[in-house]
Amino acid sequence: MRAVIQRVSEASVVVDSLCVGAIGEGLVILLGVTHEDTESDAEYIGDKATNLRVFEDADGKMNRSLAEIGGAVLAISQFTLYGDCSRGRRPSFDKAAKPDQARHLYQHFVRHLKKHRYTVATGIFQAKMIVSIKNVGPVTFVLDSKKL
Repeated sequence: MRAVIQRVSEASVVVDSLCVGAIGEGLVILLGVTHEDTESDAEYIGDKATNLRVFEDADGKMNRSLAEIGGAVLAISQFTLYGDCSRGRRPSFDKAAKPDQARHLYQHFVRHLKKHRYTVATGIFQAKMIVSIKNVGPVTFVLDSKKL
């Protein structure tokens, strides 16, 4: 499982001209699922992202986690994180999980975060979304559950 994590002051997602999810300060997590991913991968990414100390303390150092600032998560499923651009000019998505598996693991990821009492907003799985992100810093990290 891969995730792109961005520290934001606010973010939102729009589908068919309707805002379906929005957060204030927190993290946007773009989540990609591959064939061999399991619920353990989803939980690892969720725990790693929410415990990363990427928010500034009083001294301006990245020393606080999402829980410490009381922030929220905007979780967006993004199969293109498994796009392979190494050959030709059209990306291949052979490594991305099929929709049923990806949906299950994305939903498990969201449930896992909510179980740990995080406020979580989402997009709509497989919808064409417009995601607006105010990345602070900018601060962006890539996580991969297979590179433990």
